[in-house]
Amino acid sequence: MRLSVILITKNEEHNIGDCLASVAFADEIIVVDSGSTDNTVAIARAAGAKVIETPDWPGFGPQKNRALDAATGQWVLSIDADERITPDLADEIHAIVATGPATADAYEISRRSWYCGKFIRRSGWSPDYVTRLFKRGKARFTDHIVHERLVADGQVKRLKGHMLHYSFRNYSQVLSKVDSYSTLSAQQAYARGKRASVGKAVLHGWWAFMRTYFFKLGFLDGSHGLALAISNAEGSYYRYLKIWLIGQNDGQPSSQP
Repeated sequence: MRLSVILITKNEEHNIGDCLASVAFADEIIVVDSGSTDNTVAIARAAGAKVIETPDWPGFGPQKNRALDAATGQWVLSIDADERITPDLADEIHAIVATGPATADAYEISRRSWYCGKFIRRSGWSPDYVTRLFKRGKARFTDHIVHERLVADGQVKRLKGHMLHYSFRNYSQVLSKVDSYSTLSAQQAYARGKRASVGKAVLHGWWAFMRTYFFKLGFLDGSHGLALAISNAEGSYYRYLKIWLIGQNDGQPSSQP
């Protein structure tokens, strides 16, 4: 049995080396790059990955399915450039692939996420199980341009090991992702019929803060939990505000609200 690792990239030279080093045990690594202007492609190829360069950007879900379609292994592990497979998890994955028939068609992996200097233990970020290891042909990504998910066809179990997710190394990354993800999310939501107002944007931002800081026990994460709750509130507020702005501009997402 062979294992293919798949990931998509754009300007990830600060991440891609450590990411690929953590999955060096795989039989095949597929990287689909959407126009990186840094050294991402060169670093990936030097690490032995098969790099597929695409001139367009169809969205996260469709791009990940392109990587999946290029995989040839009987098992597939999907990973993002800012994630790392720990040694214990690598051993667990290797054992599943090496033993042939498995007890499940797909496996969820526990993820520990980093926020500006600290791994977050609560705030809705932990426990965080994501389906990433699966038999090829038994799962596929949704076509969402953002916030895509892997849909498995068959039995799903959980692995004991965990992976590390360096989602936000500094607050500049937080602001950049809040802006870009809220724009993509707003465009996607508007296209699917969702409408909003300034008042709704404020209410969603307020609820995102309350949910993160109080209901998800973010206050136990200290000052990092407070900062995360505020950035979650910003992301929710801007998403709904941008939905409203798209409507104000006659539904033209190209206006880049």
